[in-house]
Amino acid sequence: MPPYILMSLLLLVVSCNGLDENKIENTNSVPKWSRNVVWYQIFPERFRNGDPSNDPTPRDMLMTFPENIPTSWNVTKWGSDWYKEDTWMDDLEEMDFNSKMQLRRYGGDLQGVLDKIDYLDSLGITGVYFNPLNDAPSLHKYDPRHWRHIDRNFGPDPTGDVALMTEENPIDPDTWQWTAADKMFLEVINQFHERGIKVILDFSWNHTGYDFWAVNDIRTNGSNSAFKDWYEVKQFDDPATQNDETDIEGWWGFKYLPLIKEKVENEELRLPHEGNVGSESFKQHIFNVSERWLDPNGDGDFGDGVDGFRLDVATEMTLGWWREYTAFVKSANPEALLVAEAWWFDWPDLTGPEKMINEGHFDALMNYRWFVLSSGLFKQSNPALKPSEFVAWYDSLVVDIEPQSQQAMMNIVATHDTPRLSTMLFNENRFDQGSKLAENSTYKVHQPDEGTWNLLKMYLLHQYTFVGSPHIWNGDEIGMWGANDPDERKPIWWDDIQFEEEKAHPYGERIVPPDEVKANRELLAFYKQMIRMRTQNPVFALGSIEYFLMDDERMLFGYSRKLGDEEALALFNLSDRSQTVGLEVSYTKYIDALNDKIYERKSDQIRVRLNGGEGKILLRSVE
Repeated sequence: MPPYILMSLLLLVVSCNGLDENKIENTNSVPKWSRNVVWYQIFPERFRNGDPSNDPTPRDMLMTFPENIPTSWNVTKWGSDWYKEDTWMDDLEEMDFNSKMQLRRYGGDLQGVLDKIDYLDSLGITGVYFNPLNDAPSLHKYDPRHWRHIDRNFGPDPTGDVALMTEENPIDPDTWQWTAADKMFLEVINQFHERGIKVILDFSWNHTGYDFWAVNDIRTNGSNSAFKDWYEVKQFDDPATQNDETDIEGWWGFKYLPLIKEKVENEELRLPHEGNVGSESFKQHIFNVSERWLDPNGDGDFGDGVDGFRLDVATEMTLGWWREYTAFVKSANPEALLVAEAWWFDWPDLTGPEKMINEGHFDALMNYRWFVLSSGLFKQSNPALKPSEFVAWYDSLVVDIEPQSQQAMMNIVATHDTPRLSTMLFNENRFDQGSKLAENSTYKVHQPDEGTWNLLKMYLLHQYTFVGSPHIWNGDEIGMWGANDPDERKPIWWDDIQFEEEKAHPYGERIVPPDEVKANRELLAFYKQMIRMRTQNPVFALGSIEYFLMDDERMLFGYSRKLGDEEALALFNLSDRSQTVGLEVSYTKYIDALNDKIYERKSDQIRVRLNGGEGKILLRSVE
């Protein structure tokens, strides 16, 4: 980082300590519940197969990537060695390993979620974020056939659900029915709500699937289709031939993800652009779908519906559209949460994501910006940051974001689009650079070493004590490991399933012994301890923050969280040597949140010994 940039950013530290407790009392536009959440992200196909009778068939997987489905294809055994090829892959010699993996299905479904709701409740989480559940042929479900229905293979009656869907007029909500999968999802919502757990649902209004009903109408009716203005149609089908000549612009050029057409202003500017989507009928359809899931029975009581939406690739849609959409959702349910996916690839470029809140009117973002900075500080990789640099960068990013949105930020450390947390920390690469085996055959994909697990715990101490809502990715709490897509999407390692050792590697022999695959019970207990600490002490969710220790030479970092008479101190020794820290404190006694050790003030100070790579959380003791 150039010195003049660092100096200007450091000046911000003096005037901006992130949250100001006085501001917090005067902000209420973001749902209050969303400012004190611990999120768990469920990737349905890889969460749990609760009902093998509804498993996908090749017919359910048509019109997505990859096209070639062998006649020998079958659902993959849940406990099989991840990199060991399925027998049906022998028929795909011309296809690369990564593409073959996109054909795998493990049969995860909503019954599997119902079976494990008590497990999720036992973690202490208070919010669930579902990756798309909409009916779609892919494993990830970002290529919908229908937004208005839950995927046929996630419910108990795939055949019956398809029959119901074909009876409807997709554009007329008065004809929409509730499939068996839809009804099961409503029961999932009910079960979570009974346990005090909120539910948000993932949609991508930016693109559809190749088998989406409006695309099929364009194939059939060509230039006479009522939906041709939804997309950038490059060529209509020629009915005089046997081939399908339909050509629609795809998201990032992908044929199977037809892109919703937009009217964009100032295309030379960085995302997100001003403008709007091009079709009023498209808007109305999205409003109808959103209302369906917010208030399923239409009685004005939102207790039986989802509690909000996570919106995919949000920065790639126009701000004008988002203003209309967020206004619609908030008019329907002011307590609905709207979270935008907003990446931050171009370090150290700062422009873009904050527009989603201030101009697009989202409540919060998936906080990739905090993720990049915090991993740079704790992992010391690109970008390697010292404590003062972390603070300067972070404060510069949130200076124009209101406190309530800062609190509602979804603080991710892994998702369906990144390596798992353990593997990200185990490798030197930044999470979005060289973290896919298809691009980097030397990326370490075996079980991380002891030093990584220790670092992971210190990183979690930061995640659960910092501003923003902590987030857990599908199985990270039991110590799963895996590179970027597709490896982070392994099926969860449930205790009642016998897993084979991981021996195989797609690019030759492994250089390490086989790995035993089972849940890390010690790490699971640590996650539960972190969640309990967070939820039992509102100071971590709602308190102001002040950075009192930024020692770049000794690599010591510390901040306090304050809410009324509550105070918590977070201390981190990022060096590899033991060090003692003397802290001037306001109260007489503090207790270590991890082991109940008492620290008493002497001469206005407490002295804390930190081993290399250790973090401590001290809570004000009122005893």
